[in-house]
Amino acid sequence: MPQGSRKTRDRQLARLYERRRRERLHKHRQRIVAATVGILVALGGVGGGLFLLAKGGKSKASASPTPSTSAGAVACGGAVPAAASKENRSYKKPPKMTIDTSKTYTATMVTSCGTIEMKLDPKLAPKTVNSFVFLARQHFFDGLIFHRVARDFVIQGGDPTGTGNGGPGYKTVDVPPKGTTYSAGTVAMAKGGTEPAGTSGSQFFIVTGENPSLSPDYAIIGTVVKGQDVANKIGALPIENGASDGKPVQTVYIVKVTIKVS
Repeated sequence: MPQGSRKTRDRQLARLYERRRRERLHKHRQRIVAATVGILVALGGVGGGLFLLAKGGKSKASASPTPSTSAGAVACGGAVPAAASKENRSYKKPPKMTIDTSKTYTATMVTSCGTIEMKLDPKLAPKTVNSFVFLARQHFFDGLIFHRVARDFVIQGGDPTGTGNGGPGYKTVDVPPKGTTYSAGTVAMAKGGTEPAGTSGSQFFIVTGENPSLSPDYAIIGTVVKGQDVANKIGALPIENGASDGKPVQTVYIVKVTIKVS
């Protein structure tokens, strides 16, 4: 082979080797990043309690991440609400007390699977009900999801991140009376396992089990007066990975929540 041709071929082989070396290095780095992300996600999913809150608020609102939802169809043949694409808000402190504890507050929650009507009890948990009413009037819940179904126990929603780790940015506390029980149709607020009794953010749960074993640690905001069958329908939906407690396979949206005072 002529000397010039050999040098040209050697240069081509060298370039080919270098290109493949860089490709292998790139793929190796991608595998490292993917593995690291997987570990972080796994660690992030470990924790006690029903949810974890971050920072807190009222008047001035800042944008927070949009809900994280399950891929696939919307449950019960519903559609994705327009509010699902809107940014949610985070507040720096709890709202001022604006409700009248002598009046009756009814929350109507339209979901992918139907409408649930709840009679709120401001006398039982005034700060918590005031917060729930405030958030509803701010359209905070509109477009969020029910991120948790615990079979024959509860359905849970109200997390702006859709992960079970989010909240409105603040906490309220209304300690439940001793001997408080949570019968089917009870609407109460979720809290972290190490937080004081009665601590609340925006995550709520509706009891679907007849005799749930719950300690009196969760602030009760009201009772379902219409649409318990809808809550039960949500509670019967298939859960990811065939589990008995987790995110439903199909996304259940909270289309909107409205408040009526009488």
